[in-house]
Amino acid sequence: MRIVFYKQKTAFEDASERKISDMIRFGSIPRAKGNLCNHLTESEFRPMRKIVVVSDSFKGSLPSKQICEIVEQEVKTFFPDCEVVGIPVADGGEGTVDCFLASLSGQKIFVEVNGPYFEPVQAFYGRIGETAIIEMAAAAGLPLVADQKNPLLTTTYGVGELMRHALEHGAKRMILALGGSATNDGACGAAAALGTKFFDAEGKAFVPTGGTLSKIARIDNTETDKLLAGVSVTAMCDIDNPMHGPNGAAYVFAPQKGASPEDVAFLDGELAALDQTILRELGKEVALVPGAGAAGAMGAGALAFFGATLRRGIETVLDTVRFEEQIQGADFVVTGEGRIDGQSLRGKVVIGVARRAKEAGVPVVAIVGDVADDIGGVYDAGVTAVFSINRQAIPISEAKKRSERDYRMTVQNMVRLLLAARDFR
Repeated sequence: MRIVFYKQKTAFEDASERKISDMIRFGSIPRAKGNLCNHLTESEFRPMRKIVVVSDSFKGSLPSKQICEIVEQEVKTFFPDCEVVGIPVADGGEGTVDCFLASLSGQKIFVEVNGPYFEPVQAFYGRIGETAIIEMAAAAGLPLVADQKNPLLTTTYGVGELMRHALEHGAKRMILALGGSATNDGACGAAAALGTKFFDAEGKAFVPTGGTLSKIARIDNTETDKLLAGVSVTAMCDIDNPMHGPNGAAYVFAPQKGASPEDVAFLDGELAALDQTILRELGKEVALVPGAGAAGAMGAGALAFFGATLRRGIETVLDTVRFEEQIQGADFVVTGEGRIDGQSLRGKVVIGVARRAKEAGVPVVAIVGDVADDIGGVYDAGVTAVFSINRQAIPISEAKKRSERDYRMTVQNMVRLLLAARDFR
């Protein structure tokens, strides 16, 4: 950790040292027996001046934004003048737009669009300069269907309407957050809203849903191509599933959207038919691209109809917030996720952050929920240390209830360790 010792203290350092001295006197930092804390006010040190917080949410307990707030509060207890830069992140599902807007100056644009069953809903997207962040859950998410789940009938049409509104108002870059969808239509609904024409065997135009994809005989993507000319489209995608097959969109994700086992097999067949139609009509092979099965095969449709690029969510976030600029001058970065394991090396938040911070020479501390045995590779990727917030051996349902308190205590212990590390110089 870049804690550097100086012979002469500045006024800034004197103020911070007096703050720590007061905390020792009044018990906020108890003196330990032995060498660790005996000389907190006697030794000369450079206080922490800047840290950056970019952590995934702990599902069901701690939102990313709250984690940023906790770290700031606890660090400033020890170092009141430290700059804490919080960058909330989301996985592409509900809350993605809010996370982007919390990190960057922008607007939340509200638009009435068609919902999952073509009913009017009030949806939104984020606007940051010429970049539009489209959260597909805002127009086609599971919460919008409540207990009326049916991926054979639901549509992404409203997602396309959000995209069209952003494009007609000057967007030149588009980020699609693929997550939390109630659909399985391969983005056909969204494409139709942008101008793509789908025709059946009799030449009649229609808007396909998850249960009618095999009825598509011809596709005309001309209008959508024109609308998206000169526009960069990136789809945030954190899964590797193909479009169809045993590990595809229907078999893996459709059950949580209300599909029965019979429905799942039927939906998979519909996606396979769409795959062949896209290949024949548009000349694009999309089914096996990692992430094609995301959000009811919205990933595949984004590739085929919008010319999109599929990228890991964290990479998209870090690019958009200019992470390399944010960490300039930082003493260290705090990151984390609900569980760190071998799968984290496939590009989840912790590793995405660590790899970039390592290139900049900035240490990374990962504060997580569970820690698996197979995490050795995370250190090679750039993680300096891993701390678990789990303080007691209790069921996860109980641990979630105390996660805020445990996270706060873990941050405190992290900072105390940094303070004590001065004595090992």
